[in-house]
Amino acid sequence: MPAALLHLPEDTWLPRATEHRTRVERFAAPFLERRSTGRRHPVEDFLFTYYTEKPGRLRRWNPGTGVVLLGEAAAERAAWKHHRRLGAGVTFDPVAFMAERRRTVQFAHSILAGAAANPGRFSCFGLHEWAMAYKSEDNGVRHDYLPLRLGAAGTDAVVESHRIRCTHIDAFRFYTPQAVPLNEVQPTRETQSALDQPGCLHANMDLYKWAYKLSAAVPGELLLATFELAWDIRTMDMRASPYDLGDWGYTPIRIETAEGKAEYVARQKDFAERSQVLRARLLAVAEDLLGADAHD
Repeated sequence: MPAALLHLPEDTWLPRATEHRTRVERFAAPFLERRSTGRRHPVEDFLFTYYTEKPGRLRRWNPGTGVVLLGEAAAERAAWKHHRRLGAGVTFDPVAFMAERRRTVQFAHSILAGAAANPGRFSCFGLHEWAMAYKSEDNGVRHDYLPLRLGAAGTDAVVESHRIRCTHIDAFRFYTPQAVPLNEVQPTRETQSALDQPGCLHANMDLYKWAYKLSAAVPGELLLATFELAWDIRTMDMRASPYDLGDWGYTPIRIETAEGKAEYVARQKDFAERSQVLRARLLAVAEDLLGADAHD
């Protein structure tokens, strides 16, 4: 039997929408200002350039499924994609969404479920970024406006003196050609659900991607929790990278040392714990959508 719909009056949901927009502006406004003047930031631009959700859409707060928003401020949402009028209010329409995005939801569910079930691995030490800069004298560097902290030869030496164990396809695909055969795993899109795991920084950043791919079915508070996790992870990822970010105010995590490795793993485990909580919540959203689709 379908759960009863929750009806939210305007004075209840509108402050949540306003708070959501304010939280987004803290991240989006500096990016938009930099973009307007042609400037780049090696850490803070990533969530707006690598991922495809636009700042304007990120600003939109949604209550999730099973909620009807009441009041004049909700009226404009009737024209939003995958929304419909219901009585005196407007609600997200999971049937319309699934008719168009069923395969996306199924794929998201498989990736989320795989990573949730797989054991965390904590021995990669962020060397994926180093593999992307390996043999830079032959290939150039991915971030060409950033100097290498140890220089080209020093970066290559770090790669060659470690076991490279990246399990994430969307990190692995940016390796230099010479680094590809050094990776102990050769991840593919087809093996992603079997290889993604909660110790992986990129798999955990991707929770933000799955959150916006599930669209308005995801409550705004959950969407921003995944965004803020990805922001924190990106910061650590670049601090542990081969690039010198001193001019940007970031101190390095020197993963080429025992102390740096210990710091990296401690932070990685914290991110793994945060990610599993959010991953479970996103899985529940995906399962609700799939369940509603099955009973349509």
